[in-house]
Amino acid sequence: MADKNSIAMQLPAFHSRMNYLHDPALNKGTAFTEEERDKLGLRGLLPPGINTMEEQVLRVMGNYNRKTTDLEKYIFLVALQDRNQTLFYRVLTDHLAEMMPIIYTPTVGLACQEFVHIFRRPKGIFVSDKNKGRFSEILQNWPNKEVRVIVITDGERILGLGDLGVAGMGIPVGKLSLYTACAGIHPSWCLPVTIDVGTNNVELQKDPLYFGMRHQRIRGEEYDDLIEEFITAVQENFPNTLIQFEDFGNINAFRLLNKYRNRICAFNDDMQGTASVALAGLYAAMRMIGQKITDQKILFLGAGEAGTGIGDLIVSAMMNEGLSQTEARQRCWFVDSRGLVVKSRKNLPEHKLRYAHDFKDHPYFLDAVKALKPTAIIGVSGQPGTFTQPILEEMARCNERPIVFALSNPTPRSECTAKEAYVWTHGRAIFASGSPFEPFTLEGITYEPGQGNNAYIFPGVGLGVIACRAKHVTDEMFLAAAQTLAAEVTEDDFKRGSIYPPLGHIREISAKIATAVCEVAYEQGLAVNPRPDDLSAFIKSQMYEPNYRNYV
Repeated sequence: MADKNSIAMQLPAFHSRMNYLHDPALNKGTAFTEEERDKLGLRGLLPPGINTMEEQVLRVMGNYNRKTTDLEKYIFLVALQDRNQTLFYRVLTDHLAEMMPIIYTPTVGLACQEFVHIFRRPKGIFVSDKNKGRFSEILQNWPNKEVRVIVITDGERILGLGDLGVAGMGIPVGKLSLYTACAGIHPSWCLPVTIDVGTNNVELQKDPLYFGMRHQRIRGEEYDDLIEEFITAVQENFPNTLIQFEDFGNINAFRLLNKYRNRICAFNDDMQGTASVALAGLYAAMRMIGQKITDQKILFLGAGEAGTGIGDLIVSAMMNEGLSQTEARQRCWFVDSRGLVVKSRKNLPEHKLRYAHDFKDHPYFLDAVKALKPTAIIGVSGQPGTFTQPILEEMARCNERPIVFALSNPTPRSECTAKEAYVWTHGRAIFASGSPFEPFTLEGITYEPGQGNNAYIFPGVGLGVIACRAKHVTDEMFLAAAQTLAAEVTEDDFKRGSIYPPLGHIREISAKIATAVCEVAYEQGLAVNPRPDDLSAFIKSQMYEPNYRNYV
């Protein structure tokens, strides 16, 4: 019988062989060729038959379609990602329109709610106040050293679901999957991070399976010190990395973006990505009805980071077309939980104060619609059903083509459904939503509502920033992204009732957005990499294609 020492000496060789089957970045499963099986010592460790990737995709899709719920489909895809990364991205890329609602919103919201119960394998980096002073050391544990983009959350405002603590990790993981699928950013360049500063969610604190910090959320200076330590640790370990802040609460989102946007390469997708995709929808709507954005009066339901972020970018767009800042802001109005944001209200925070107009107070959204007669309403409230029948009928009374954006996520949080928007405006609404709705037929006309999905924007912006190594991410880049996306909407899209292009074209769109972002970076003197002769061709050459490598 072999002694323990001889067995131990055999382990490294055995492990190196099994790595090719157990490391998702290396694994090809039944697609390993005869030559690869001999060279890598895999002979006999796999069934003798060899499948092409196309045959593996058929197997995956067969199993995927047998799942009876969206959450089961989500768990199945995550398990595939854990097992065979290349095959996962092949399937996701080839079936993006079908699978985006599963891998991201709306299903990812349910997955986060169930995160501690469906947890299988850890993904990304978890840092917490428990590890204060050791963040740099923890980042060194990440196996991939060429990190180019980090998505970080503290889990306080996950979609429209609120505080999910460490269970919010599903959001950075999902976002980075879309960076790869939608824009071809190599998966080894992506790092999801959750900074666990506690949770105020009592149900999570009581859940025996919850594996985050159970204390109340850290606030104030101690919180800021943790964020600062993380930012410093990233700069030490992964210099020139893009940091995307994701699903931070209002109390921190504005502060963090303002604090770091001119110091590092960073942006907040809830504010800037949402703003860009909403502005793109407005640009496309203007083309559809033959109007100018400077002639619009926009009323927002919700005055948090998403709403005021959209307002700020719309103001920039209007200024770009000749209005002064004051004139542009006069065309953007906000209703929050206390009613219309007006100058007579006291203790307004800065992000609301700049949109506080000299006007009579109106406590209810319907009253504000009647008084202001806006051409567009944009919902970012997270409150479902708040675009009621009287509100939409009033919008139809004062507009031939009322613009209705119900952008709150996930789908159950939408301010109205596509059906409600079309029926209550007699088919005249120009509608977009944050989560997908099925096509709807009214009086013989079928409408395919556009989805104002941030995935149209942030992957392309990230690709552009990485390709030219931009030092900072600027508002002009998001303005360029919105203009580029809007230009991709065709007359056929308009005939379908959509102000966004099909999701199946998103990789091509991301490449164009990346090119536009690079153009801005070069114009602003923010690009570190020299400008290539053919910028568009260079961008496309940087995009990862999920095909198996050859090990022979």
